[in-house]
Amino acid sequence: MTTIRGARERARTEVTAAIKDEAREQLAAEGAAKLSLRAVARELGMASSALYRYFPSRDDLLTALIVDAYDAVGAAAEQALAAAAPTDHPARWTAVCVAVRDWALAHPHEYALIYGSPVPGYAAPELTIAPASRVGLALISVARDAHRENGVALPPLTERLRPEARRMAERFAPDLPPEVAVALAAAWAQVFGLISFELFGQFQGVMDDRAAFFAHAARRLGHDVGLL
Repeated sequence: MTTIRGARERARTEVTAAIKDEAREQLAAEGAAKLSLRAVARELGMASSALYRYFPSRDDLLTALIVDAYDAVGAAAEQALAAAAPTDHPARWTAVCVAVRDWALAHPHEYALIYGSPVPGYAAPELTIAPASRVGLALISVARDAHRENGVALPPLTERLRPEARRMAERFAPDLPPEVAVALAAAWAQVFGLISFELFGQFQGVMDDRAAFFAHAARRLGHDVGLL
């Protein structure tokens, strides 16, 4: 009985992977808004009713693809952080940012799914929150380690923003000063803004050595966070 159950689980895993691979092909060809379970089933030679046993709706399949993409870019960021020199916090910060860019350039359609235009009619469920947080948490960990070692200079903060900064720090990084929490949020947004500008063509004709530009900009963002 255990052998039969194991074979069924392996078969289900293989079919699930095939469905998601075909769905990624559709993302590349048509975009997320046109993702169709019927089209995926047709390309795989499956009956639609059979595919629904794996993903009951288009939104369920989209969610699986979104979680996979967030986990993949998060893993890239975490691996880069683990490989960087543990005491060189600006280098660790830059390594995380560069790893995210490298992943995005290698997986442009998956990047567009999670950081591009929202898919009409789709609302991401709560289970996407933890995977979506992995890159941000990697960046926060760099600032946290630097702060523990007195390696952070507090960025400037206006009095008007200070109450909001305190709330952000309490929610996302309670062991960091409010000034750093605000700078982290701004830097996080700018990292993905730089990647999106490059990936979606806004830098076309503006600069050629985009890797060098991005690394320079990432280092500057680390400086803005206060990394010494």
